[in-house]
Amino acid sequence: MQTIKVALIGTPNVGKSTIYNALTKNDVHTGNWAGKTVEFTKGDCVFENVKYEFYDLPGTYSLLAKTKEEVVATDFIFDEHFDVAVVVCDATSLDKGINLVLQTEEICKNVVVVINLIDEALKKGIEINYELLQKNLDLPLVKTSAKEKEGLEELLRVIKKAQPKDFLKLDYGILEPQIKLVQEEIATTKNKKWLALRVLENNEHYINKFRENNLINLGNKTKKAKENLENIDVSLEIVIKMSKEVKLKLKNVVTYKDINYEQKALKVDKILTSKIWGIPIMLLFLFGIFYLTIKGANAPSNLLFNFFQSLEEPLSNILNLIKIPKVIIDLLVNGIYKTLYWVVSVMLPPMLIFFPLFTFLEDLGVLPRIAFNMDKAFSKCDACGKQALTMCMGVGCNAVGVTGARIIDSKRERLIAILTNVFVPCNGKFPTLIAIITMFFVGLTNKFSSALCALILTMFIFLGIVITFLVSFILSKTILKGKASSFTLELPSYRKPNIWETIKYSVKNRAIFVLGRAVKVAIFAGLIIWIVANVKIGNKAILIYLIKFLEPFGHILGVDGVVLLGLILGFPANEIVVPVMLMGYLKTGALTDFANVGALKEILLLNNWTIKTAICFIILMMFHEPCSTTLLTIKKETKSNFYTFLAFIIPLGVGMGLALLINLIF
Repeated sequence: MQTIKVALIGTPNVGKSTIYNALTKNDVHTGNWAGKTVEFTKGDCVFENVKYEFYDLPGTYSLLAKTKEEVVATDFIFDEHFDVAVVVCDATSLDKGINLVLQTEEICKNVVVVINLIDEALKKGIEINYELLQKNLDLPLVKTSAKEKEGLEELLRVIKKAQPKDFLKLDYGILEPQIKLVQEEIATTKNKKWLALRVLENNEHYINKFRENNLINLGNKTKKAKENLENIDVSLEIVIKMSKEVKLKLKNVVTYKDINYEQKALKVDKILTSKIWGIPIMLLFLFGIFYLTIKGANAPSNLLFNFFQSLEEPLSNILNLIKIPKVIIDLLVNGIYKTLYWVVSVMLPPMLIFFPLFTFLEDLGVLPRIAFNMDKAFSKCDACGKQALTMCMGVGCNAVGVTGARIIDSKRERLIAILTNVFVPCNGKFPTLIAIITMFFVGLTNKFSSALCALILTMFIFLGIVITFLVSFILSKTILKGKASSFTLELPSYRKPNIWETIKYSVKNRAIFVLGRAVKVAIFAGLIIWIVANVKIGNKAILIYLIKFLEPFGHILGVDGVVLLGLILGFPANEIVVPVMLMGYLKTGALTDFANVGALKEILLLNNWTIKTAICFIILMMFHEPCSTTLLTIKKETKSNFYTFLAFIIPLGVGMGLALLINLIF
């Protein structure tokens, strides 16, 4: 069977990954903002007895290797690990796509052009003369609507028929004589002119790459060429030439029949990115997500919990039948199994609501506007505006937010984003925060309890955002000194998300993925919890000694030893903090359930909880060390014990400092 290797390249938000998913039956997320992917993914499909291997490259605006996305994409194209390069263009914004087409032609001989989002172009009153465009480009061209799966089979047929042609060689005017000088010191079958341009613009990444591959032997001629261009901005000359060429290719190609669509989008943008309304609207969106999550998760959580709890006795009976010792049965059922179903019951229902809602806002195009609103504040902290995006990801799961920091090019700014991601509480902390807020600040009989709880939770999240800015600023002035780098944050078009795809992706790649990691650590947590609750020294369990030891420290922070033990043993998963606390208060040998929030409140009040205790607990719950999953992710991303230690100690120090302050105020 014939195999054709295909590189998919395109600007951000062009639907490139949607095409990839549709053809390979994959589910790479096509988030509606720039910088979602910084590495390529691979998938394949078979059509008409031909196997197509697709490589989905990061969305990039150019092939000049100046950002991480550009480096990954350009390296892949330059190194020719494929047969055909498919450049995906946005029908609603052709100039960006055609610019990338021309750049790709300069280093690749076999190029196919895809004009995607043709349905959106029609909605916006944009008409394209595809025949004239194909004639101007002199390249195979296919029209698609990836979301509707239109034109994809035609694309595969065109890829199969595509034939190589010579590299595109543009006339760069004033640069031409110097390009020829440098070319004389280049020995390769690749486009010498493109290599010479990278040398003349002092692109260090490619100069080093060319030297490593023995493609260039820079000497006196290159030195002379650079001297001749000493007073000329080579990069600017290249951009000007490329822009003129794009205008030439698009002459008489695009006509606009209706500008109302774009004007409506601009009106919405003025509101969402307004200095006055931007932040309040962002908080309103958060409030809405929290309200729906709180309202919708209670009943499913109870059902799941009751179901798993009903299996405890049958499971114990089965283990008894096969002659397992009672102590092992107790360890397996009351230790590991009970911890597991606590985590699943508490985590899964909220995640199945929260993640689809959050992904819906992302795909709609709202989250990039939220990031835009916070960009200026992050810049004033000498951090990167993209940190706003990683912070948004962290609301779902801090581990996801940490890996999301890959979209930040600067190592310094990426580390700031990683070290501060935990200050915005993740989905795993919400059930505990919601329970305490409901009991001590809203009331159990208030008919508006869900709305008030969501409002107060939103206020605490806002506090987390403020702390994120503050710590980012301190880090940028101390351990991670430096100035904020510039970056382009594109505000993508508003798009109607595919509801089913949004739900499917959110459940599989976010909810189940996060739950899977939590379950792994919950097994170990269950083992530890059982040991401290059941292994005795003298006539007391280790648990009692630990509580007594932690009691003085708890009082300093406005809580007690049981709360501190819950936070410590909750390190594997935040969801088990309250069950561990109940185990300590009630002196049981296993995680302990409570009939309802009212029963939990009674237990807490009997153990001297007050409003002060509740506030200090919420602060410590929000700001403490990252969970084990997040900490392991930080270690993997930073490859540094030092920064992993900082990620542990900084939020812990902030939480303890705030709790101490609140205790002193009271």
